[in-house]
Amino acid sequence: MQSHDVIGSNTQKIAQLFPNCVTERLGKDGKPELAIDFEKLQAELSNEIITDGEERYQFTWPDKRAAVRLANTPTTMTLRPCREESVDFDNTQNLYIEGDNLDVLKVLRETYLGKVKMIYIDPPYNTGKDFVYNDDFVESYTEFVELCKIYDEDGNVQFDPKVNGESNGRFHTDWLNMLYPRLRVAKDLLSDDGVIFISISDKEVDNLRRICNEIFGENNFVAQQVWTNKEGGGGSDSKHIRIKHEYIVTYSKNIELCHINGVGIENEERYTKSDEYVGVRGKYYLQQLSMGSLGYIDSLDFPIIAPDGTSVYPNRDDKKVNRWRWGYDKVQWGLRNGYIEFNKDKNGFWVVSTKQYLNADNEGNIINRTNRPFALIDKYSSTLASKKLQELLSGRIFDYSKPVELLHYISFIASNKDSIILDFFSGSATTAHAVMKLNAEDGGNRKFIMVQLPEKTDEKSEAYKAGYKNICEIGKERIRRAGIKIRNEELGNRNKNNSSLQTPNSKLDIGFRVLKLDSSNMEDVYYTPQDFDAQSLFNENVKPDRTSEDLLFQVMLDLGIELSVSIRNEELGIGNDITVFNVDNGYLMATFAKDVDEKTITEIAKRKPIYFVMRDASAANDNVIDNFEQIFKHYSPETVCRII
Repeated sequence: MQSHDVIGSNTQKIAQLFPNCVTERLGKDGKPELAIDFEKLQAELSNEIITDGEERYQFTWPDKRAAVRLANTPTTMTLRPCREESVDFDNTQNLYIEGDNLDVLKVLRETYLGKVKMIYIDPPYNTGKDFVYNDDFVESYTEFVELCKIYDEDGNVQFDPKVNGESNGRFHTDWLNMLYPRLRVAKDLLSDDGVIFISISDKEVDNLRRICNEIFGENNFVAQQVWTNKEGGGGSDSKHIRIKHEYIVTYSKNIELCHINGVGIENEERYTKSDEYVGVRGKYYLQQLSMGSLGYIDSLDFPIIAPDGTSVYPNRDDKKVNRWRWGYDKVQWGLRNGYIEFNKDKNGFWVVSTKQYLNADNEGNIINRTNRPFALIDKYSSTLASKKLQELLSGRIFDYSKPVELLHYISFIASNKDSIILDFFSGSATTAHAVMKLNAEDGGNRKFIMVQLPEKTDEKSEAYKAGYKNICEIGKERIRRAGIKIRNEELGNRNKNNSSLQTPNSKLDIGFRVLKLDSSNMEDVYYTPQDFDAQSLFNENVKPDRTSEDLLFQVMLDLGIELSVSIRNEELGIGNDITVFNVDNGYLMATFAKDVDEKTITEIAKRKPIYFVMRDASAANDNVIDNFEQIFKHYSPETVCRII
């Protein structure tokens, strides 16, 4: 029971394409294994092989190879459900996961492979403070200190590399090594038409773009939007120039399939006029072709022939202050293609105007103006966001939270009504709040997955004094309160308007299942034959503190079943107390109870599940293990049976 072996999978893919490049060797454990003959693979791919030291375009840093390996290394971690901290556990389709996001992403990789429509993350901005995410790379702390020889005259270490200050020789390296493997794994979760949004500041935006170009492909870059995050004159902590913006860097999984939803345009009501092109270009409004005193240009001062044959000039008063906005050739094009309209003013003079169409630009290109959000986002203040969160949590509990309105906007333009939305640096769970709010507004059924490291709060902080011992507790409470607030607002609007949501009879999901990252449910037993004895042969293989529901969720991960599907506890009605898990309406049936007999197996087989799983320790006797395959072969031969 471990996550998918990416390296092994890639080796198999190469074996299919170039079987001559795959050979066998003895691994570190002395056992035969498949390996890539890279000399042969290079010969297959290119006549010219880049040699060591040859100049080439590349972006690298210390331990980059280790970061790549870390992304591909499988994990034996699992997710354990926590009902007592969840909301509406049995019915919700939302997930809140506690744990290091790299391991969580690896655990989720196969189950949610290609299923996530939108990812938003707000990773650490590398401000020089301590790094919470401290992955274990090849070079140890002691080795790095020795390598850099960072000692003073008395032989003392001058600084601690574990603190990622700018004096640290690994200032950018540590940040890149933290983010790179997480983005590598996250890409696998994105659907083919999926999009990832990453908030970042000036400090690492260039490096972020470089690693995203490598991971997602430079051709899949969508936009680098500027978000004006501060009201007024800008940040008081800006050293030379007052900074009041951050960035949101956006990449797609496949730019050809990427679709950004329209957000509407300002002053759409001004598009009131129609002509014979309305079916293609849409409605239009008029904008005068002449310009005021913006600088006279002789080439833009020429006559245009009006419908009555008279000549119209931009400078009627002959003061040489007016000119046309378009040049002569462009005006002739506009006249031929219906982009210019003539009207008379109250004094009887001809006025020449261009038609500004809703769905066509002034080059004749058909567009959808409602489908192109602006690159500048200047509507959502982080200051206002802090005030709103303070009101929701009854105190200043979490600083620097992103505005709900910003995440609402991003979720709207990048998701569909049934999308899965992931945030694996979820912080105060703003993304979850925004998803619930958007669902309430348009009747959607978007599902969120929040992932957050349970980082401890400072004992001197207001959060700690309010009872929040880690960030996860803040995030969960925020979702609880936001959900209730949104539900009350939804019900109030229904009563006020005497109508339901846009989707009839829709049910707003304000719950979430809490799952916590933990070590495998199985004991770490690796006996060789000579180590077995009569006692150890029958040792329990499941850790003593693990429940049946713990085992169920690990089985769901192994089988690629989404962790938000319905789970029902069923009694089979055959006179015993054995409870069976019915997952996703019979897709999986599992039992980990004791004393499972042939009668129980028969009743389960009659339900014809796709999968059946039980523990070897669940069998009432040896006959059950010997006969259960025959029972399923008789009643449900298509069922895949497994014993753990």
